[in-house]
Amino acid sequence: HLFDMNENVEIVFVLQGLNDSLANRQIYFALTLMSYLFTISVNLTLILTVCVDKALHQPMYIFMCNLCFTGICGASSFYLKLLLDLLADAHVITYPGCLMQIFFIYAYVFCQLTSLTVMAYDRYLAICQPLHYWALMTVQKVALVLLLTWCLSLLETAVGLVLIARLPICSHHMTRIFCTSWEVVKLSCSDTIANNLYGVMIMFLHLVQIVVILVSYVHLIRTATRSQTDRRKFAQTCLPHLVSLLVFSASLLFEMLYSRYGSGSMPPLQNGLAAEFLVVPPIVNPIIYGMNLQQIRTRIRLQFTFKRS
Repeated sequence: HLFDMNENVEIVFVLQGLNDSLANRQIYFALTLMSYLFTISVNLTLILTVCVDKALHQPMYIFMCNLCFTGICGASSFYLKLLLDLLADAHVITYPGCLMQIFFIYAYVFCQLTSLTVMAYDRYLAICQPLHYWALMTVQKVALVLLLTWCLSLLETAVGLVLIARLPICSHHMTRIFCTSWEVVKLSCSDTIANNLYGVMIMFLHLVQIVVILVSYVHLIRTATRSQTDRRKFAQTCLPHLVSLLVFSASLLFEMLYSRYGSGSMPPLQNGLAAEFLVVPPIVNPIIYGMNLQQIRTRIRLQFTFKRS
C-alpha cells in the first residue's frame, strides 16, 4: 500500500530488530538501562567537574564538555526509545517520532565530527602556536565557535530531514531497532536522487573536516618531537582526542557499511553492532578524558574524597 503524507493516514513503522529477543526481554532491559545510566553519569560527572572548578574554565575543557553533552543527546535519542520497546509488546514508531529520532541522531553525529575538528584545531594552536593561543582563543571566540558548531550541525540535519519528509512511503517494516535516514529512504517508492546527492555532499564536507584533523596532527607530531615538554603535553591532551576520533569514526563507518551492505543473518547481533556509534563513543569519551587529563582526574578524585569525608 502507498502511504502518502498528503493523506490523513498516520504512518507507523514496525521495528523488526527486536523480534528475536522477546524471550530475554528482562535481561536486555536491565543491561540497556544500566548502560544508559552509566553513560549519563560519566558524562555528567565530567561536565559538572569542569563547571565547578574555575581552573578548568579553559577552551580545551569547554570543548570537551560540548563533546560530552552531544554524547548525552545521541545516547538518549537511542536508549530511551529502545527501553520503551523492550517493555512494549509492539515495537512500532510513528512517522513524526521516526523523523524526530533521526533529527537527534544525526545532529549528534554532525556535532561530534565538528567538535572533534574544533578540538584538533585548538590543540594545534596550543602546542604549535602557544604565543598566539590566548589571543586567538578568547571567551568570545570560543562561544562563537560553539554556536557555529551547533548551528551548522542543526542546519545539516534539518535540510536532510526536509528531503526525507517529502518522500512518499511504500512500506512500513524496518529491520532495525532505531530509525535512520537511509532506512526511511529505502522504504520510499519515488526518486531519491536529491537525497543521495545531499548525502554525498555531507560526506564530502565531513571528509574535509577529517583532513583538517589529520593535517593538524601532522603539525602536532612534528612539534611534539622537539622537546620533552611538548611530548608530555601531546600525550596528555592530544592522545585522548585521537582515541575519541578513531572510536567515533570506526563506529560510524561500521554503521554506514552495515546499513548499505549488511546481510540478514543474525539480526540481533548486527543491530547491536550497528548501534555502536550511539553507544560506545558517549561512554569512551568521558572515560579517556577523565583518566588521561591530570587536572580532570585530580578534581574528580578530590570530589569523591570530599564526599566520603
